[in-house]
Amino acid sequence: MFEKKNARLRRARSTRAKISELRAIRLTVYRSNSHIYAQIIDATGSKVLASASTSEKDVRAANPKGGSVAAAAATGKRIAERAKQAGVENVAFDRSGYKYHGRVKALAEAAREAGLKF
Repeated sequence: MFEKKNARLRRARSTRAKISELRAIRLTVYRSNSHIYAQIIDATGSKVLASASTSEKDVRAANPKGGSVAAAAATGKRIAERAKQAGVENVAFDRSGYKYHGRVKALAEAAREAGLKF
């Protein structure tokens, strides 16, 4: 049962090692069955600069099902807007070992369309 999760965490570790080596600000994604969460974390990894998720009241009003691709796209747009407010334009995409597919892909593409570069 834990083999799938451990494989994802191993992939995430190697990605994070590379991003920390580059000293880049990162856009981190966490995906649960019912929601998706995104954070912009500074280069040291100690401070969250911006965050957005499908569990926020505004997003839930527009997309009642937080586990949908549309809700993930709305979260991607929100995280890009909040990153710009924090003065961040370039980030490294940390997909936490998840496949670049479905909700993770929708979030990433919406963030790119809203002006975030990665």
